[in-house]
Amino acid sequence: MTDAAGLAARVEAIQQRVVTAAQRVGRDPSEIALLPVSKTRPAEAVAAVVGGTGLARFAENRPQELAAKARELEERGIEWVLIGPLQTNKAGLAAQFACQFQALDDLRTAEALDRRLQALGRGMDVLIEVNTSGEAAKHGVATEDALELARGLKQCSSLRPRGLMTVALNSPDETAVRACFRRLREVQAQLRDASGELWDELSMGMSGDFEWAVEEGSTIVRIGTAIFGSR
Repeated sequence: MTDAAGLAARVEAIQQRVVTAAQRVGRDPSEIALLPVSKTRPAEAVAAVVGGTGLARFAENRPQELAAKARELEERGIEWVLIGPLQTNKAGLAAQFACQFQALDDLRTAEALDRRLQALGRGMDVLIEVNTSGEAAKHGVATEDALELARGLKQCSSLRPRGLMTVALNSPDETAVRACFRRLREVQAQLRDASGELWDELSMGMSGDFEWAVEEGSTIVRIGTAIFGSR
């Protein structure tokens, strides 16, 4: 049985930590969205969070799992965000069930997703994932290549570029983690200067570092473990 009250209490505690972090740097807490990450969690846990908190946007790493939960929880009015890598042969699932894709890091994937969306008569918000830590094992476009990808997206009429996403260095070193977040802001500034567009969403910060991310300008924090517990 899912502990709905416990999940709601965890969400409330995280929301308060977001507010406190925002206030420390003079930010408006309403500028920051909490995005629960429900990967590997049962649909009933998602339903419990919806019922206990009113949150209605959740993230998944895999398009297959996102599609399965979207079907099972169709009556709940949930919006689904894909935050993990997308293979071109799974673009159809993302196009059908996701409202946003935050891990876009190559033009081939963008074109496949665009074709699927056009066939469905849909559009989708996308964020470019940037590898700000420089780790070879991480997904994301290199910081110096983000502008080229952004320019390429202009040919994908069903995609609406909204901002950037990153996964920071997994480290207790606050200075090193904050540096990743600052690099994303630098890429944002570069794209703004080059395009004249806002690129206003910065999806950065997870369970272990979201307060630092808020202080560095995050507009979306992706929280899994701190809500749903260890996997």
